[in-house]
Amino acid sequence: MPEQSVAIFANGEMPAYDWARGWFSPDDTIVAVDGGLNHCLALGITPYLLLGDLDSITSAQAGDMAARGVRIEKYPAEKDETDLELALLWAARRDFSRILVFAALGGRIDQTIANLSLLLLPQLANIDVRVLDQTNEIFLITRETTITGHPGDIVSLLPWGGSALGVTTRNLQYPLHEAILTPDRSRGVSNVMLGESASVSLEEGSLLCIHSHPWRFAPE
Repeated sequence: MPEQSVAIFANGEMPAYDWARGWFSPDDTIVAVDGGLNHCLALGITPYLLLGDLDSITSAQAGDMAARGVRIEKYPAEKDETDLELALLWAARRDFSRILVFAALGGRIDQTIANLSLLLLPQLANIDVRVLDQTNEIFLITRETTITGHPGDIVSLLPWGGSALGVTTRNLQYPLHEAILTPDRSRGVSNVMLGESASVSLEEGSLLCIHSHPWRFAPE
């Protein structure tokens, strides 16, 4: 049986925390990516693994984690991979069914684009990977996928890593039927869910799906 989820906390922006608790459970494996440790601590979580070059936390914090029995994998600051890439590759080598990535969006746009591009890592091809913030759920579609949400949710489908061929949608306001989406056009942006589920399929390529659902953690 595969393990449940691994929740990876990167060192990006995370201005609020309560919404994140709805995504992971206490049984999930928690990975802090360098300064992502501060997000874990704000949530009252001790991670299983602290990974990265550790230039965004203090030596006292690293020592405290070691004293708590946290596994630490320290890498040099000068390397070919970002800390988040190393964390995703670490998770891909384990038998997780799902990878949740928090605090990978916002702030530096180069880091945000690079983080989303990591979804194309071949090691992640058979794993359900979600990049999350308070109102957005971002994932890669390479075959048929069902999107669950509410009527009125915004769904954007961006060709990622090249053109997406044979794109067909169901239960979205602006239907696509065996369409070709190319990176130089904006046709897939801002579609709208007509019900509580919609489907997307494609014949070739990859789509970055950005599902915006502000209702998910809205106050009651």
